[in-house]
Amino acid sequence: MAESVYLAVDLGASSGRVVAGRFNGDQLSLEEVSRFDNGGIPLGGRLYWDFLGQWSHVTRGLRAAGSKFDRQIRSVGVDTWGVDFGLLGRGDELLANPRHYRDRHTDGLLERAFGIVPREEIFAQTGLQFMQFNSLYQLLALRLADSAPLAAAERLLMMPDLFHWLLTGVAANEFTNASTTQFLNPATRQWSLPLFERFDLPAKILGTLVEPGTRLGPLLPQVADDTGLSGVDVVLPGTHDTASAVLAVPAEGGPASPTAPPHWCYISSGTWSLMGVESPHPVVTDLCRQLNFTNEGGVGRTVRLLKNISGLWLLQECRRVWSQQGREYSWDALNALADSAPPLAALIDPDDTAFLAPADMPEAIRDFCRRTGQTPPADDAAVIRCALEGLALKYRQVLGWLEQLTGGRIETIHIVGGGALNRRLCQFAADACGRRVVAGPVEATAIGNVMMQAIADGVVADIGQARDVIRRSFAVEEYHPRDTAAWDEARVPQFDS
Repeated sequence: MAESVYLAVDLGASSGRVVAGRFNGDQLSLEEVSRFDNGGIPLGGRLYWDFLGQWSHVTRGLRAAGSKFDRQIRSVGVDTWGVDFGLLGRGDELLANPRHYRDRHTDGLLERAFGIVPREEIFAQTGLQFMQFNSLYQLLALRLADSAPLAAAERLLMMPDLFHWLLTGVAANEFTNASTTQFLNPATRQWSLPLFERFDLPAKILGTLVEPGTRLGPLLPQVADDTGLSGVDVVLPGTHDTASAVLAVPAEGGPASPTAPPHWCYISSGTWSLMGVESPHPVVTDLCRQLNFTNEGGVGRTVRLLKNISGLWLLQECRRVWSQQGREYSWDALNALADSAPPLAALIDPDDTAFLAPADMPEAIRDFCRRTGQTPPADDAAVIRCALEGLALKYRQVLGWLEQLTGGRIETIHIVGGGALNRRLCQFAADACGRRVVAGPVEATAIGNVMMQAIADGVVADIGQARDVIRRSFAVEEYHPRDTAAWDEARVPQFDS
């Protein structure tokens, strides 16, 4: 077949890009067309996303892709992080810049929410893990603050839905991102309207749910004129970036089997580490609730049974603080630093709330060690090793929980995303977990976005064939366990608190 090009707009918490997926019928290659920085904008004591700036960057990237690939381009789709949203008012007017999930307006909201609806009932209706920045608590914070945008809202759109609306004029809620809100029922695959109303939130703002692979339609004429992408359709990928990344896991076979427990798990490793399995059905049990796992929507009507772990955010923030202090480290230099520090000397729980948004991450790591009776890391090398080892030990803990929840032994851990490039973290994960680790592809989210578009286009039959293409197209690196005994003896304070 002639080469087809699918454009993935892939927006992460720290950067965004437009990527061209070039598919010749047998292999896929990626070409980054544009990249831009992303992040929160503080304003008036609040933290927002610069949505209009993001849109400007996206259209600039689409314009560059149109100039380069012209009529080879078949479609475009957008993926982003979860939980954050925008509100549209009368006449489809965006009422405010979307809040950033690290904005502190949800501090203390979990306990207030449980005073309205018990924790057990919320989980029974949603199957979602409890994190203070879930969309449910963001909306509750807005209601308690008598938010004018919420009072005027006619429609809620998750972040990728906002971009698809600007591209096509169609306002629709894609399922995988909607499943991160904590007001969607994973069993019925519909909004949990009774729960929403118990919190006195306006159900009218919840719209039609649509599946990955849905063809929304052509670009709006003004967008097509601006970008030069005439005749290009918009196709929904798994718009939650982890849903797209899981599609790109180079495991053999299609979606999860309903008759056998999974034998592999994934870690989508970036700012966050999302560790889980692909399940054919939600797991909404007391044990799942107690372990604070989540049931999020996957591609192919699967469920991503997973746990959010604070990931490379720890390293990113250390690097940022040290840069401000005049010490510049490349990522390779950070890994070399970690090698020079003694192993398993001080250990942290990367999910401690102290690491959510500290002003000084290295000092937050040292403070954790002090208050848990450990000698704090003395220098930058020890801080980085502490962070990496804490992540690896968290992976081990979550692996054990996954095996409890699924009733089988997981033999292989697939690490996809940017963390697959961190050889120290990958080897530490193999050592701590005592399992084979397969690292790659790095560009999993963009690959999964592109391959869902190719499935919708009919040039790839299904998810199983998509994974065949991915294995042929992208190299991976394997890591095998070494010296697991030392890791077995390691204990992290507060892991079980």
